[in-house]
Amino acid sequence: CVLLLTGGKPTISLCCDALSHYLVNGLSFDTICLFLPQGLKPMDHNGLSDPYVKLHLLPGASKANKLRTKTLRNTLNPVWSETLTYYGITDEDMVRKTLRISVCDEDKFRHNEFIGETRIPLKKLKPNQTKNFYNCLEKQLPIDKTDDKSLEERGRIMISLKYSSQKSGLVVGIVRCAHLAAMDANGFSDPYVKTYLKPDENKKSKHKTAVKKKTLNPEFNEEFFYEIKYSDLSKKTLEVTVWDYDIGKSNDFIGGVSLGISANGERLKHWFDCLKNKDKKIERWHTLTNELPGTTFND
Repeated sequence: CVLLLTGGKPTISLCCDALSHYLVNGLSFDTICLFLPQGLKPMDHNGLSDPYVKLHLLPGASKANKLRTKTLRNTLNPVWSETLTYYGITDEDMVRKTLRISVCDEDKFRHNEFIGETRIPLKKLKPNQTKNFYNCLEKQLPIDKTDDKSLEERGRIMISLKYSSQKSGLVVGIVRCAHLAAMDANGFSDPYVKTYLKPDENKKSKHKTAVKKKTLNPEFNEEFFYEIKYSDLSKKTLEVTVWDYDIGKSNDFIGGVSLGISANGERLKHWFDCLKNKDKKIERWHTLTNELPGTTFND
């Protein structure tokens, strides 16, 4: 997707890449440009600013889904040539999410200063179509307080499912994660993923990926096999959890997702698509949350 801000009222031009329909390549914002006839408001003593742009997806304006450009020094007419990508954007996101675009001034010795913001609902965008918006940068707008605060988005995970008729079992692929919540003081995490096919009285169905060091966007590309009758899959729930590895103390839970007949939305659809399409690998992105109903996480 292309994000272009121009004019006295910034012109915002957005284009969605329909390749794999957001599924693999995500939602990208390229070449961010901000042109104002009167320039940005000076924020520094030298009559200039050190601006940068922040992107958030609402609801859920957390560090896990924040992207930002580099800072441009001593200018009131910044032009950025960067690519900012949100991975794991689903059709549901395109209907309910809003892109929040904020312009800020970086200050090395004080808190960064807010210059202005605008918001664009993603439902106004269509695949492979560029659309112009004429928006003024406004004062900071309030975040909708009606959002469910009990469930917090902690990032995205791409999972593949395939029932193998030849092997008589379920193949679960952990492909990658994106925009994970940072759990360490350095602003990163050391993530790994666990899978668990429930119910499992003997608890033999737990699998774990390798740990990826110092990243919020790990690539795993690991697969786990569960020997199970096809007819039994409808009674099972696949629990997938992401953890931050810590040396010498308990590992931190980052987020999780459950797939199965008791799930809903994209999580239920993914499970049913797997059941309906034997021997076909089905990949989907899913949102990680800080808790799952009726589940107690133990590493």
